Amino acid sequence: ARSGKVLEHRNSTWRLFDFFWMLHIMDYSERTNFNNPLLVSSAIGGLWMALSGVWLLFASVRLAEFVPARLRRRSRIHLVGSADAESRSVDAAAGDTVFQALARSGLQLPSNCGGGQSCGLCEVRCVGKVPAPTAADRALLPPHKLDAGYRLACGLPVGHGVDIDVGDPALLAREHTAVVSSVKALTPFLREISLRPARPLACRPGAYVQMHVPPYARDASHIDVPDDHRDDWHKAGTGGQLVNDAPLRRSYSVAVPVERADGHLVFLVRFMPGERPGRGSSYMYTLKPGDAVSFSGPYGEFALKPGAREKVFIGGGAGMAPLRAMIHALFAQGASEPVHFWYGARSRRDAPYVEEMAAFAARYPNFDWRLVLSEEGGAGPTGFVHEAVRDGLLRDHPNLALLEFYVCGPPAMLAATRRMLQELGVEDGMVAFDDFKV
Repeated sequence: ARSGKVLEHRNSTWRLFDFFWMLHIMDYSERTNFNNPLLVSSAIGGLWMALSGVWLLFASVRLAEFVPARLRRRSRIHLVGSADAESRSVDAAAGDTVFQALARSGLQLPSNCGGGQSCGLCEVRCVGKVPAPTAADRALLPPHKLDAGYRLACGLPVGHGVDIDVGDPALLAREHTAVVSSVKALTPFLREISLRPARPLACRPGAYVQMHVPPYARDASHIDVPDDHRDDWHKAGTGGQLVNDAPLRRSYSVAVPVERADGHLVFLVRFMPGERPGRGSSYMYTLKPGDAVSFSGPYGEFALKPGAREKVFIGGGAGMAPLRAMIHALFAQGASEPVHFWYGARSRRDAPYVEEMAAFAARYPNFDWRLVLSEEGGAGPTGFVHEAVRDGLLRDHPNLALLEFYVCGPPAMLAATRRMLQELGVEDGMVAFDDFKV
């Protein structure tokens, strides 16, 4: 301004640069201050994220994972029986988890997540020295099991050797074959699928098997949809390809005792519609009578407790399957104690085996059957099933300590029901449940 000397030349390209420079240094007025609070706080946050990422890298990755198994120090896993007597030893490489070592030896623990520490099915009991529980152990196993020494095998390192109880080791190595005998659509998205095993198989009510799902690529039109269900499938947008890239396993509970199904295994399978339907349910829904399948099991600790306590069954969705099997078994044994079954569904159209349960209620005076609808009015209770049980049965019950609870259903319903029972003061030991997570 004093001399008239040209200091800089500016053009439209520079103005574009100036705009992004302003965003970069977060000085939205003068465009010159590198040390404004926004930039300093962002730099501190970025540094914290970088350092925590480095820490997580070293905390989550074991050095042994980068060394071939044949070059690692060898160790042993001792499988013991119920009397803590050694029944078998499995060779392992240091750095492996128990889940990986057993799988390499042909002993496949049940798992829906393939050892990803998200389903909680591969639990084993540590004998002797018990390692501290991991975050996954605390999230997926109840406190009483943690105290008893149970840990998830997918997060349990082999170390210098470990003694564990897996029940019958032969069961983990056994693979069964079966033929699909029938497929029946009970509701738009629930189907009853029956298998005829190649050889007789004992499977108590409440147990589950793991279906071996192979890689596949099939069109959704491969699924047979009854005419009265087509509108539901069309609204859900279930067209397109059904794809699974790698072998996996999915868990399904028996829906009726095998001795009452002429030795067949009967499952209740739910299809989750959407852009990415379940890989296991998509496979099961494309099965046809005569198809050959393979599975492992049976597994699980979800079972009827001995004794004649008053029983409360709470279910939803495919959780009907193990509860139905237990109820069939109870009345086949001549149970005389009060038995309550509260089942939640969106509408009457989404509820399976309603006529069968109503017939049980008419035949057995000690059986109380309630269908709870959340999105449709009816003669019975409405709303969420856990709230209906609380308000219609438990709130006015003279002594909740006398009740046994059996719960199975979608994850949100299961979590809400368990939380409700805890709020009412029901002891965890009186609540049996099944939760497959995936």
